[in-house]
Amino acid sequence: MSNPISHDDLCYLPATAALVLFSEGALSPVELLNAYQARAEKLEPQLNAFSAQRLEAAQEAARLSEQRYSKRYSKSANPLRALEGLPVALKNEHTLCGWVTTKGSWLLGNQADTVNAPITQRLLDAGAVIHAQTNVPEFYMACFTRSERHGVSRNPWNLALTPGGSSGGSAAALAAGLTAMASGSDIGGSIRIPASYCGVVGLKPSYGRVPVTPIAYALHTMNHIGPMARTVADCALMFNVVNGPHADDPAAIRPKLEVPLAFESVKGLRIALSYDLDSFEVHADVLRGLEQAAQALREQGAMVEPVKLGWTDNGADAVFQRLGFETGREFACRILRQNLPTSDYIRQFAIDGMNVTGEQYLATNQVVGRMYDSMSKVMASYDALICPTMASIGSPAEGGVDANEMLRRDAMTYPFNLLSRHPVLSVPSGLASNGVPMGVQVVGRTLDETTVFQIGAAIEQALWQRRRPAI
Repeated sequence: MSNPISHDDLCYLPATAALVLFSEGALSPVELLNAYQARAEKLEPQLNAFSAQRLEAAQEAARLSEQRYSKRYSKSANPLRALEGLPVALKNEHTLCGWVTTKGSWLLGNQADTVNAPITQRLLDAGAVIHAQTNVPEFYMACFTRSERHGVSRNPWNLALTPGGSSGGSAAALAAGLTAMASGSDIGGSIRIPASYCGVVGLKPSYGRVPVTPIAYALHTMNHIGPMARTVADCALMFNVVNGPHADDPAAIRPKLEVPLAFESVKGLRIALSYDLDSFEVHADVLRGLEQAAQALREQGAMVEPVKLGWTDNGADAVFQRLGFETGREFACRILRQNLPTSDYIRQFAIDGMNVTGEQYLATNQVVGRMYDSMSKVMASYDALICPTMASIGSPAEGGVDANEMLRRDAMTYPFNLLSRHPVLSVPSGLASNGVPMGVQVVGRTLDETTVFQIGAAIEQALWQRRRPAI
């Protein structure tokens, strides 16, 4: 099937637009997949966004989707599915039968997956063509993407800098035009950090919106699985597919939520604005981007005004004490038991986690309670809050040994993992002076993804239209 659009232009086609072209017969899923695979072959040596690719299986899935669009087949007998034919990359966390999900670590060996993660199965059921696995830091415990097993991932906007982490490979792949959509996960900002640094869109859904397995992970309230894409509409499209109750996740929220893909005006909305979440030192470029987003919303009819959250504690210690107590010991046991290479920051995290006391761990509940109480008082008067995603404008691609300190200093994301029922969308707010994108977080009332997407779309419309890195 011939198409006048160049391969590189095809790779930046919004997923919603690709679906229209598929249905009109102007583009085929095979043609789109070929464009992505050709671009990956060219750019992957520089970026290292993928830890694995499944070229033959993806080609077969694309051909089957192409048949569904073909007029030779009955649409009633072969109904088109929500993501029919769209290339989607999976974070190296979300299992796929027959694949090896390493979590970025040699400690897990090479055992093939025997079950599909809930998000994987829902993507497959919706017709997605899963073609790649995206790179992660070891066990997801860094806001950069580097591991002993899979190496360093780089930011397409500036190869010296990190794409963020832990869903760094997903964000880099999207920004570089290597996939239409990607999955992510977020336990301290791991969707939103790379979304901000790479100029893409990422949603930390409300806790329980997107099912998680096994049950031990499902009950971890800081843990969120979510969609990543290049546009707000694409992100919402993927969210509609992957959210909803699941038999294996007792925390999954019912009923399923369907957000509109045509977004209402923000006129009349009341939006709170926080420059620093009461405690972060924020780069001047980031503040400029935030103010541009606020002004764009005002020009579209929203009322935006600065607030103080009243937080005497932004939850940094609580985050590290919770994660360290619950997972640091596990990592320490694995490292001692297996004489295999491990990343420096994982060894440091294990040491720090072993030093967290039970009393400190239990005290985190009081911190979270106070933060929720202050946030609830503010949100009683507003439909949403906007604030920066990152306080900084980038860090070296290789990261550092003390990943906790980098997260504590730069990521304005982790407070909302403690306040896990609030959905948060990161959308681009412009380019910093070093050429790397910046992001704004849109924080919704609890369980209100619809308003978050509505406000995010308004910011995107004003500040970020079809930008791409010169790579």
